[in-house]
Amino acid sequence: MRRRSLITGAAAVAGAVTLGLNPAARAQRPGASDLPDLGLGDHPVVGRVRSRKAMEHLRVLSERIGPRIGGLESEHRARDYLAHVLRDLRYRVTLQPFPAPDKYLSTLKVGRDTWTAGASRFGALGATASGQVVDLDNGASLPADLTGKVALLVNVPAGATAVTDAIRLGAAAVLIGRVSTPPAGKTSAFSPTLTANVAVPVLGIAQVHVERLRAAGPVEVTVATTHHANLTSYNVIADRPATFPSRRDQGVVMVTAHYDSVPGSPGANDDGSGTVLALELARVLRHLPTHRALRFALWGSEEQGLIGSRHHVSQLTDAEAGRIAGVFQNDMVATSHGPATAYWLLSVDGGDNATTAQVAAAATRLGYGARVHGPVPRGSSDHVPFHERGIASANFSWRGEGGPHELEPLYHTPEDTIAQNVSTERLQVSLELIGAAAYRLARTRVGD
Repeated sequence: MRRRSLITGAAAVAGAVTLGLNPAARAQRPGASDLPDLGLGDHPVVGRVRSRKAMEHLRVLSERIGPRIGGLESEHRARDYLAHVLRDLRYRVTLQPFPAPDKYLSTLKVGRDTWTAGASRFGALGATASGQVVDLDNGASLPADLTGKVALLVNVPAGATAVTDAIRLGAAAVLIGRVSTPPAGKTSAFSPTLTANVAVPVLGIAQVHVERLRAAGPVEVTVATTHHANLTSYNVIADRPATFPSRRDQGVVMVTAHYDSVPGSPGANDDGSGTVLALELARVLRHLPTHRALRFALWGSEEQGLIGSRHHVSQLTDAEAGRIAGVFQNDMVATSHGPATAYWLLSVDGGDNATTAQVAAAATRLGYGARVHGPVPRGSSDHVPFHERGIASANFSWRGEGGPHELEPLYHTPEDTIAQNVSTERLQVSLELIGAAAYRLARTRVGD
């Protein structure tokens, strides 16, 4: 650790003492139900983390880059941005490559807008088609001639022949949509499965695209499909050694998130929010004194089956895995969805471990105890491979009070934007909880 870092860390602790003497530091925090009772180590974290700074990164990821699809150029742009930020913070950054599955994707040009959707591998790939959209609803009744038209089919019953019938009648392309009704969430873009190969592009579009096409009335669109093969995705790993050397290795504390998103979604909450939480905590914790090393890991290709985190864990030796004191996985930590008022502690088996215990304790100290629920059993995020390796880990996320299955309706959709699906207050709470918890674990020596 360089002399400048030690001086900065000492200054942060000195500032914490000053904060402790300041009555304002003991004021109830926004969104908290109780007055705080902060420990000395909490002050340099909760007094410095800023959701507005995290939002600067989120605007780059969600608005400038947009959908970050595993293995594609969009994910690589995000990779480069994340690595640049972390290197500027003086972390040792490693890019960890791994193979990613093929993608079947499409674009729709509607006026000046371009939308991203899925493509069927059973349809024409590397193909372009244009035409006026004809809304055929579920395909139960078709016109006699669709020559040169783009057929829109919505909620087609299983086993129906509407797609092949529309193509037989001359459709230049087919758009397939699925529309759900509240309280079910809106549907996302997808790659349709067909019973036979067809000679025209077939796209799977999101519910919001169906809604916009129907609102526009007769409209001309241009569609294009692409098969992306031989893809490489990346994990971005940033390390900082422990401040205090010890004869006995004290291990490493990890703060993690996935930075990719599903096709068509700018992924503001899922999981741009977790990614920028990690970046902001990397900024705040970089010079604070610790007995354990810090590692910030941002996973690629989570949306295709936790591929990035599984690859990382598979590469760990037993000794390396044994060094990890805890993995704080942050997935969807800032939704603005009204009913998502519960902050859930989600371990794979529902059991308490070093990470859930530290977050629950931090919630009590900060006055957020009433908002925190769990731990309860839940997989479906990048804490799973670590749990399977016997490493203390959990996922942390805002969900509905009724359980972690109550996701916001805009989950995995093109409407997962900053404007529609991000709360800076909830992001701030998440920053404080994970920051205080991870720092407490990083300051704890083996045997304490």
